[in-house]
Amino acid sequence: MSWAFLRDLLSGVNKYSTGIGRIWVAVVFMFRLLVYVAAAENIWKHEHDEFECNIKQPGCENVCFDHFFPVSHIRLWALQLIMVSTPSLLVVFHVAYRENREKHHNQKLYKNPGKIDGGLLCTYLISLILKTGLEIVFLVLFYKLYNGFKIPRLVKCDIKPCPNTVDCYISKPTEKMIFLYFLVATSCLCIVLNLGELSYLILKYSIKCYLKRHMKKQQ
Repeated sequence: MSWAFLRDLLSGVNKYSTGIGRIWVAVVFMFRLLVYVAAAENIWKHEHDEFECNIKQPGCENVCFDHFFPVSHIRLWALQLIMVSTPSLLVVFHVAYRENREKHHNQKLYKNPGKIDGGLLCTYLISLILKTGLEIVFLVLFYKLYNGFKIPRLVKCDIKPCPNTVDCYISKPTEKMIFLYFLVATSCLCIVLNLGELSYLILKYSIKCYLKRHMKKQQ
């Protein structure tokens, strides 16, 4: 799978981000996207083939695997990366709209089309709220689907067509556990960064509005 589009998106967003936003982009690109492409994808590559049960009843292994892993960790992680990065497109589109509007009117309408103020500030805040919400949704989804942030070495399955309770073994559980913890940790870090940037922008805008009102009263 090619991740060039996500890399280009993050590079584009980086031009219009605050300092905290640039840290978020670095975390997503270096500690999530690169780790996914370089290591995690290969670890889960043959997870179904390496899932073994101590019985050769036709269909038993497939049914047990589907029960304990309804969605692959790595595919869900990929979907999470795409979804949490997509709200940033709102900012890119808004800046493109400003630039296109200036070209259409053939005059300078904004001091800087990429400056976070006015309508662009609202768009930026909405994108932060969406990114934070999506991160939380995926963390909850991971927890619910797999009964916690853990990968057991052994699972017991008694679903038909298995004739009785069978033992099924998951390949490389320790290695997968380490990457799962890394996934959760980086998601939590991104949530903290998004909330920090959201608080910073709201506080900055509130102080700016207060100073404007104060100056008007003095005049």
